[in-house]
Amino acid sequence: MYQSTFNIKAQTPFDFDLSCRIFSKGDKSIKKYANNHFWQAVTVDEVTLLLYIESAGSVDDPELAVSVESEEELSPDILKSIPTTVHRIFNLGLDLKPFYEQVKSDDILSSITNRLYGLKNPSTPTLFEALVDSILEQQISLIAAHSIGNRFIKQFGSSVPLYGQDYYSYPSPEDLAHLDLEELHKCGMSSRKAEYIHNLSLDIVNGDLDLDSIRIMGSTTEMIETLTSRGVGLWTAEMSLLRGLGRLDAIPADDVGLQRIIGQYYHKDMVSPQDARDIASSWGKWKGLASYYLIVAELMKINKA
Repeated sequence: MYQSTFNIKAQTPFDFDLSCRIFSKGDKSIKKYANNHFWQAVTVDEVTLLLYIESAGSVDDPELAVSVESEEELSPDILKSIPTTVHRIFNLGLDLKPFYEQVKSDDILSSITNRLYGLKNPSTPTLFEALVDSILEQQISLIAAHSIGNRFIKQFGSSVPLYGQDYYSYPSPEDLAHLDLEELHKCGMSSRKAEYIHNLSLDIVNGDLDLDSIRIMGSTTEMIETLTSRGVGLWTAEMSLLRGLGRLDAIPADDVGLQRIIGQYYHKDMVSPQDARDIASSWGKWKGLASYYLIVAELMKINKA
């Protein structure tokens, strides 16, 4: 087994434990957080490896200790790419202070941010992963979506055997483009979702959709327009940009669960998509992050101020 270790600094504040709890119920062969350790399998340059991460600092002086483990020796280029991957997963470069300043006049969010100080929203290592996850989650429960997603990853992703078990990384467009639709359907997803994911993979492999060019666009609006022009729905585009590129001004206001949560905190009843956008307008460019804080607050049963 090959192993390399190093430390990575993060933008303060950052509460590693609080930010990782969302992964606590994950499949340990894909990614999980337990006993103050986070692990996830990723594939870089066709080599699948395991990231094993723990906090080596504090909320106001955050630092992560990262162990990279693989069956084979990793090239200098692969090792050089790992800090960028870790930064993306945990949004380590995000400065939360301007967000806290933006919402300090909002009594509800101000109280919640005080309780969730240092919480950063996780991101997927790639935009492709965020797009596929969002497609899988359309119109079904998160529990069902995660169950399908785990089967999908284990069936089509690459794996690395370490410590007596296999760890699986997320499939790439190249892994999926050649598949028969029935193979995707057998993972539990609907025929329509299997078709969407297959076509998305084909578009990327054939060069009809360049996700790298979307990543460097300056405007979230331009990113959304590019994705929707390729047949991606608005909700999926907004959710994917929030998850996959950390575009924190994107708010998936058409999400029924988010409408319910915003309504719970700001009204007595569920709000409409437009009401959700109107309420979020005071959050400025932090709409997506504010929404994430509200979702976590509900999960942690944090009441209104």
